Amino acid sequence: MIPNCPLKHTPKIPDSPVLEPSRRFCVAPMMDWTTSHYRYLARLLSRHTLLYTEMVTTGALIHGDTERFLRHDPSEYPLALQLGGSNAGELAHCARLAEQFGFSEVNLNVGCPSDRVQNNMIGACLMGHPDKVAEAVRAMIEATRLPVTVKHRIGINGRESWEDLCEFVDKVSAAGCRTFIVHARIAILEGLSPKENRDVPPLKYDWAYRLKEKYPHLEIIINGGIKTFEECHEHLKRTDGVMLGREAYHNPWLLAGVDAEFFGATPPAISRHDALRTMYPFIESELERGVFLGHISRHFLGLFHGVPGGRQFRRYISENAHKPGAGLEVIQTALEKVPEPQQPLQADAATRA
Repeated sequence: MIPNCPLKHTPKIPDSPVLEPSRRFCVAPMMDWTTSHYRYLARLLSRHTLLYTEMVTTGALIHGDTERFLRHDPSEYPLALQLGGSNAGELAHCARLAEQFGFSEVNLNVGCPSDRVQNNMIGACLMGHPDKVAEAVRAMIEATRLPVTVKHRIGINGRESWEDLCEFVDKVSAAGCRTFIVHARIAILEGLSPKENRDVPPLKYDWAYRLKEKYPHLEIIINGGIKTFEECHEHLKRTDGVMLGREAYHNPWLLAGVDAEFFGATPPAISRHDALRTMYPFIESELERGVFLGHISRHFLGLFHGVPGGRQFRRYISENAHKPGAGLEVIQTALEKVPEPQQPLQADAATRA
């Protein structure tokens, strides 16, 4: 039985229909990285990129501080919540919470290879249990009006054939899932660290392409090792969307070119300097809540990647943000170390590097 979550404030479920978010360009869910602090900056740079939370386990939501795990700023929309779990009832309960808190999508993690989540039947190990994933997806779909999606690997060691992948997609799609976000690598569940699992197993983009050919009625989003807009356009010839991870985090200014490049929309008229200045009230409010500056500033160290003064900007913040009492003045001083352009640039060479 799922216990009631004691919420200080339970948001009202909206009466209006839930709109399907565009997944043409997405930023991947990344533990310790895609926090609300990163997402706030990302949304200043792109209005249309679909953002994802870090993975949140069902146990944390049901038995922990629900509001803390689901807290986000409305400016972050469109925003998807990624869940980690395998119990159908618990996942259904958390899917309802996702709708109550205003998320745009709820996503099930079937790709994380860490030992810790494997022991709790979470993440990539579920690739070996397609019936269990199908049961969970069916329960989530019945519990919420939100789109329910799955992010998965193309296999795991011991179940890495094309036939195994098709069995997974067949069963999960039969349960009602229409969107599959495909990290185009297998996961090695023994012997490799999570970091090594992001690099060592070879990428097989053609498998994602083949999935789209075999299942044209499904939405296939490709993920894994994508860095440039040119690569994105090549993938979009064969899939429905692209998802970037580490590149979008380490070089967040890349997002400033997304709206024009992939959505034909006018990008926000903002420079790197203005983006950071726009964050000042948000940073101050977080400091007032007791958040340490270093926990906020680490997410925009790459904002001036590849421009004069960027290294000095990163060094000053890295050396000072962790000090007791560090406040907004650290960011302001660091910003002064980067020459400011005369005209705002929505997308410079860094977005295509």
